[in-house]
Amino acid sequence: MPTSEPLEIREERREQVVRAVESGDTSRVKQLINTLHPADIADLLESIPQDERVLVWQSANVNTLGEVLIEVSDGVRESLLEEMSHIRQVEAISHLDIDEIADLFPDLSDRVVAEVLLNLDKETRKGLDQVLAYPEDTAGGLMNIDTVIIREGVTLRVVRRYLRLRGELPEYTDKLFVVDSEYRLKGTLPLSSLVTHKGTTLVSDLMATEIVDFNAHLPDDEVAAAFERYNLISAPVTDNENHLIGRITIDDIVDVIREEGEQVIMAQAGIKEEEDLFAPIHRRAKNRALWLGVNMVMAIIAASVITRFEATIEQIVALAVLLPVIANMGGNTGMQTLAVIIRGLGNDTINPDNAFAVMRREFLVGSFNGIIFAVMTALITTFWYGDIALGMIVAMAMLITLSSAALFGAIIPVILERMEIDPAVASGIVMTTIVDIIGFFAILGLASLLLT
Repeated sequence: MPTSEPLEIREERREQVVRAVESGDTSRVKQLINTLHPADIADLLESIPQDERVLVWQSANVNTLGEVLIEVSDGVRESLLEEMSHIRQVEAISHLDIDEIADLFPDLSDRVVAEVLLNLDKETRKGLDQVLAYPEDTAGGLMNIDTVIIREGVTLRVVRRYLRLRGELPEYTDKLFVVDSEYRLKGTLPLSSLVTHKGTTLVSDLMATEIVDFNAHLPDDEVAAAFERYNLISAPVTDNENHLIGRITIDDIVDVIREEGEQVIMAQAGIKEEEDLFAPIHRRAKNRALWLGVNMVMAIIAASVITRFEATIEQIVALAVLLPVIANMGGNTGMQTLAVIIRGLGNDTINPDNAFAVMRREFLVGSFNGIIFAVMTALITTFWYGDIALGMIVAMAMLITLSSAALFGAIIPVILERMEIDPAVASGIVMTTIVDIIGFFAILGLASLLLT
């Protein structure tokens, strides 16, 4: 497969594979599939039904399968592994990088893990044990041990000679790591320095000592935030004694950011894990049922408010029409505030020092919008029903609901964060229920007091 080619050619080749799969042309699929990049094969496998997926998977070269397993979602990976013998799994995984093998180990059977370990040389096994010693969602779990290290007392000429003898550099190498005799990290030397300075220059004269490095136990989301903030391509990972134990590269961080974004979207919908679009119906239904049950309970709690005002609704039928308007506007206002606050909590722009000020401003924004839309709904309601009193009640209810939605949309994520509950998962349903209750009470309560 060419190492570099236009995207249009890659897309056309992928379409050719799709057409061959749809027509059931097995020989054509085998001819074309191994011309695709592993990421393109992964995309294809996630977008086709199970029977076609098996055809593509069995046609792919075993040397490509491991990289494809890394690229696909958890749900699809599970189905692909089920289609592979343990021997084929071992063949596919054994040649991967250490950090990639570590990523796949939780999905493999004990038998496959044991055979993969037997196939690795002593040094690779040692490196794998080092990576596996840390949780997957930490800097240590992300790191690879393919670091290029040098000493500060040598010249650039010596470094150049060492690199020539070493041969190929690891991917995404933009800097070399400077360590002392005990492998404690001292600094970094940009690769550009090797070609822009004289060979007699000492590493110690050029190395950067103010560096961004990560303790192996640091959560991966904080690592990703630092990569984004400082525009890093690679960064060293150290243990508690500042010994260099590995490095993290930008390709791993891109995966972290993508997976976090997907997890937030799925969690907000109450889906616990990445779904395979073509997984069995009962498995997908089970994955969603619990959250739907929670939603139903919360909806019943909100709806119970309405039952207390049945007599009022019977007398003023227009309220039944206006209730969804109040609830919808309150829900949207709250979700806007939630998005701002959750993002701020995620990137640390909201902290204990400024949280109150931020919540106050969000409340004022909601109140300001509440006044605007209160006036609008008052005019529209009065025009529809010819009842100024009803228009004023709807206006007051709108102002109360939007102000409350902004307030609770700001407060709830902060409280959940302090309780160590993911605000991206739980905030929406809690906020919506509270705002619905307030909105229903506001319009129905005011109508009961002033109109009946």
